[in-house]
Amino acid sequence: MKAFLAGILAKWNLVVLPAVLKLGFLGMGAVALLDSSSIPVPMDVIMAGFVWADKRHFWLYCLMGAIGSSVGGLLPYGLGRAGGEMFLLKRINRERYERLRARFERQELLALLIPSMLPPPAPWKIFVFAAGVFEMRIVPFLLAVFTGRMLRWLALSLLVLKLGPDAVNLVAHHALTVVVAAGLLAVAGFVWWWLRKKKAGQLA
Repeated sequence: MKAFLAGILAKWNLVVLPAVLKLGFLGMGAVALLDSSSIPVPMDVIMAGFVWADKRHFWLYCLMGAIGSSVGGLLPYGLGRAGGEMFLLKRINRERYERLRARFERQELLALLIPSMLPPPAPWKIFVFAAGVFEMRIVPFLLAVFTGRMLRWLALSLLVLKLGPDAVNLVAHHALTVVVAAGLLAVAGFVWWWLRKKKAGQLA
């Protein structure tokens, strides 16, 4: 089975992917849609290549990539919403499951926006699937994924414009640092939200 799947992925990379990439902006959106919905694709490498080849329109590739990710993410989101609680519990323990639930109940936008900003190996699809399990509304879901992906690829594009395509290796090398920094930002955002809510309650 593993060899069969590896063959499919190899065929995708060698035949289908180059054909899709010839579509330009639309190709970027299509690749992002496939990556977020089902087939893993090296998005950072592809984004860097597009941006380096067409520097003037870098923002348009980021925009199409963010839109594609948002729409493609609806597939794992829908699977989670259709009854993915048991599936999720098979992959994470009960303690982590409850932490995810609490995060989505308290600040669902940040709970998905922060992971959407992170580069691999951050487990983005688990958060997308969890958003469906915990019945996050569709509009905030799309907004969180779009905003997170847009910020991620704008940051990558600026690095590519300054350092060249090797910026992808820089991002990958410092992925752990980025994940930790984003986690600290998430904690700071939660503290800010909690203090604001507490202050509003006291005023009321």
